[in-house]
Amino acid sequence: MKTITNSVALHRRRKGMKTLKLVLTYLMLLLIAVVCAGPFLWMLSASFKSGQNIYDLSLLPTSPTMENYLGVWNFLSVPQYLLNTVIMTVASIALDVVFSALCAYPLACMKFKGRDAILSLLIASMIIPAAAGMVINYLTISSMHLLNTLTGAIIPGAVKVFSIILLRQAYLGVPKELIEAARIDGAREMRIWGQIMVPGILPTISTVVIFDFIGKWNEFLWPVIVLQDPAKYPLATALQYLNGSFNYKFGYIAAGAIISIIPVIIVFVLCQKNYIEAVSGAIKG
Repeated sequence: MKTITNSVALHRRRKGMKTLKLVLTYLMLLLIAVVCAGPFLWMLSASFKSGQNIYDLSLLPTSPTMENYLGVWNFLSVPQYLLNTVIMTVASIALDVVFSALCAYPLACMKFKGRDAILSLLIASMIIPAAAGMVINYLTISSMHLLNTLTGAIIPGAVKVFSIILLRQAYLGVPKELIEAARIDGAREMRIWGQIMVPGILPTISTVVIFDFIGKWNEFLWPVIVLQDPAKYPLATALQYLNGSFNYKFGYIAAGAIISIIPVIIVFVLCQKNYIEAVSGAIKG
């Protein structure tokens, strides 16, 4: 009887310790979430403030107003800049996904001379800073007579080495038996790629889409270099006008930043399930 009582007490003690650890874990995660989301929440609050001290720490404005958003909308041609950004972002994502998926397929599923050397060179090229290629990209775009065009702003980022490497690793996770069976049945490589390989790596493609969307939607420097007409700027580049013209009205700057962030949040929420699957798969691999 005493042994049974001790076992029950030990079980309750272990259960209590487990519950305590779980509570502490969630409290720590909540604290980290607050610290990470704090600047965004403060900026969101500042975008609804008017005639107040914007630099106070209160997250709830006493008299919320849409004045800052209306001011940004009236000062900037927001619909035009949004359209430019959408065109550049969607075109860049489509080109990167298609060409990176095509480039990664032979590197993962075909055997040919020099394959490992090509892969090594691609990985080594990731060390080179992006700014180092801007001069070459500018000269190339200039020789193609694409300066001051959206095409010239899109092409240099059409294919990313990171996307090729990521998709290659995803291809390696597809069972080779499927590829061999398809080849025995007489399927050509493009059919194997389109009907077997691509559907098998959709979570990783979603990850590529998220990374490309964030990078292209927030791109600032390259559009400034290649586009001379401000009417063709994307939204992130156009927001520089707010920095220069409304330094004394931080509410306008906060409202413009919130407008540019909302699409990124929406895309991440829509693709987060596949994103988490791809990241967890990469960690296991």
